This record gives sequence, C-alpha cells and structure tokens, in this order.
Amino acid sequence: MSIIEDDSSAHLAARIARERESRDWSLADLAARSGVSKAMLSKIERRQASPTALIIGRIAAAFGLTLATLLTEPEAGEPRLLTKARQPVWGDPATGYVRRQVYLSAGMPVELVEIELPPAAAVSFPASTYVLTRHVVWVLEGRLVIVEGDSRSELAAGDRLAFGPPSDTTFRNEARTPCRYLVTVLRTN
Repeated sequence: MSIIEDDSSAHLAARIARERESRDWSLADLAARSGVSKAMLSKIERRQASPTALIIGRIAAAFGLTLATLLTEPEAGEPRLLTKARQPVWGDPATGYVRRQVYLSAGMPVELVEIELPPAAAVSFPASTYVLTRHVVWVLEGRLVIVEGDSRSELAAGDRLAFGPPSDTTFRNEARTPCRYLVTVLRTN
C-alpha cells in the first residue's frame, strides 16, 4: 500500500483548521474538547507534527465526525467505481497501522475501511470515537485481538466482531505476521 503522506498531511491539517474555524473554536477550545494539547494541535495544523491514529480519533470525536470523515471528506457525487489506486490511504507514523478508505459516501451512512496492522503493533481509540456509530470488524488475514473496555476478543481469519456500547478500544496484533481486517461503520447520527 502506498501512503501519500505529503498530500494527506496537508489535507488533514487544512481539514482540522477548517472544521475548527467553522465552529468558531480556538485551538484551546479544540484542546479542551479533544484532550489533545493546544501545542500539538498547533503543530498538526502547521504540518510540523504527524498525528497518530489515537490523536486523530480524539480530534474527530471532538468534532462529532468519524475518523474516515475527518481524513476523507465524503463527496455527494462519488464515483460508482473507485479503483484501489484512487482509494485514500493514511498511515499512523507511530505504529505502522495503515488504513485504506474503501467506501465513504455523503449520501449513505456506511463506511468500509481496510486496515493493515503490523506484527506486534497496537492502536487505541477512546470511547468517544464510537459514539453515534456502530462497528463490525471482519478479519481477512492473520490474527487480531480487540480489547473493548474490560472485554478481550481474539479473532482469526474469517472471524467477525460486532462492537458493543462505546468504550475505550485497542486493536492488537500479537502475532509475528501482519493482520488485515475490514471495518464496517454505520453512522447513526
């Protein structure tokens, strides 16, 4: 998977600034709502820092957006066919977690995201990421451990998990090989 870091960093920085300004929020306001420091938010908007998946999840939740809609704005006239080469890809600089936005639509409340999680990697998201959404994970290759609050689920290729009520969630690849899985998100807001 190729990651278009320069384009996605610029897009993400501009998107965060635009969302913040459209709400008439200062950096301090967004920091208070997201739990991300004002200094880090400033660095992200100025493209001096690459945010992790956890930070982007917190920012998206503060705006009331899904991670996908913060990273990739849905278009009203999206094409019926979107080749793999044109699907937006974002990578977490801290973990090597890579997400490919397979499907996102302004007119349909469903998102499909393919994730590749490297061996021995983990990525976490706060409970606020899962408010106003429903998630189902289907493992395509490898093994995946999902910890939702106090609940631990171990999934192998072909297994799926429908998430429960919103809780802090960690995705872990405890294996020595990459794990690839599909996340289906239903936006209920």
